Amino acid sequence: MLILDCGERPDETEHLWACADVLCCACGGHAGDEESMRRVVAFCARSVARLGAHVSYPDRAGFGRRSPFSHPDIVETVQALADSLVDQERALLRMAHAQGVAVTAVKPHGALYHDAAIYPDVAGAVIDAAVAVFGPRTLLIGPPYGFLHDECARQGIPYAREGFADRRMRPDGSLVPRDEPGALILDPEEAAAQAKRLLETYDVVCVHGDTPGALAIARAVRAAIGSG
Repeated sequence: MLILDCGERPDETEHLWACADVLCCACGGHAGDEESMRRVVAFCARSVARLGAHVSYPDRAGFGRRSPFSHPDIVETVQALADSLVDQERALLRMAHAQGVAVTAVKPHGALYHDAAIYPDVAGAVIDAAVAVFGPRTLLIGPPYGFLHDECARQGIPYAREGFADRRMRPDGSLVPRDEPGALILDPEEAAAQAKRLLETYDVVCVHGDTPGALAIARAVRAAIGSG
């Protein structure tokens, strides 16, 4: 299954979205607004792509890549984080309901993605918000390790272990930080080969919609892994 993080850039095309099985749409935390959400939802309404919520710390200035553990002004409490995630998810849900589209997945973004793996309270906030807005059968997408994975397993919440076609990954499933040389995989054929390897052990593979050359990468990955 191919996941695409989307709704983050105004120049994203439907050709890019058409490559994916699930479109995880930014819903205001790190990027996205009513218009961008409406566009993604409308595409899902007339295609076979499923819709997911791509939630984040409320940090548009830092594109959701800063953690409140190092920038405490982003969000002060776990409850404030949960409230922000609920607001983001409800914003997407309103758009989806208006066009008769179901939201079937939730995926954290950026620093929230990594923090949910290592901090149990953050993982709990991600899960609680998703269950409150979308229900306990909604698919959570996240790292193959850590608290988010383990707590979903404990509660019986569907979970997909995610690998990345366009990022270097360490043996434990963590990502090489973006500021390290070679962290991004920009060659479409290399990304496609990595995607095929990842799907031997991971449940889903992701391409970032904001990676340079994302369309060529997504097309190569789609061709390599077949239909989702």
